[in-house]
Amino acid sequence: MFSSLRKFFASEPDPREARRPLWNAVVETARAPHWYANGTVPDTLDGRFDMISLVLALVLHRIDDEPAQGLAGVQLTELFVNDMDGQMRQIGFGDMVVGKQVGRMMSALGGRLGAYRAADGSAELRAALVRNLWRGAEPDEAGLAHVMAEVVSLRSRLAATPVSALIVADRLDGSRT
Repeated sequence: MFSSLRKFFASEPDPREARRPLWNAVVETARAPHWYANGTVPDTLDGRFDMISLVLALVLHRIDDEPAQGLAGVQLTELFVNDMDGQMRQIGFGDMVVGKQVGRMMSALGGRLGAYRAADGSAELRAALVRNLWRGAEPDEAGLAHVMAEVVSLRSRLAATPVSALIVADRLDGSRT
């Protein structure tokens, strides 16, 4: 009798967890020191969020290239929401504030998804990076050039990676370690 009840109380594994290695790779890539040292992106909570949003947007763009893999993009975005929620709670935000902040973060990510579709090297991409990473303050030209070059490099690596390999990867070049 108890074995038949187990199926009602046994929890199924969270299917989003299949995207956890990719989510970790997004965060690791966004936290790479070169963005902050060479790229002069502010190493602040906002700067870190902005870098995660940039890298996540580029990865989601790549996943969008294969509509059949759309669920992976949804799952990755859900991990983003869960992580941001957890980070805010860890910092000390209360329940009433967390929901509003997560909503703002999702709105910001949505805007960045559109803005970061701009062509490599374009004035539109430059403006989007300045607006989002430096919050509109004019960055150091060498830092901006570094970030723009790294965006091109990351897009190139993502484009060279089959989406089926990317969505199970634990590095953003699509490989597994």
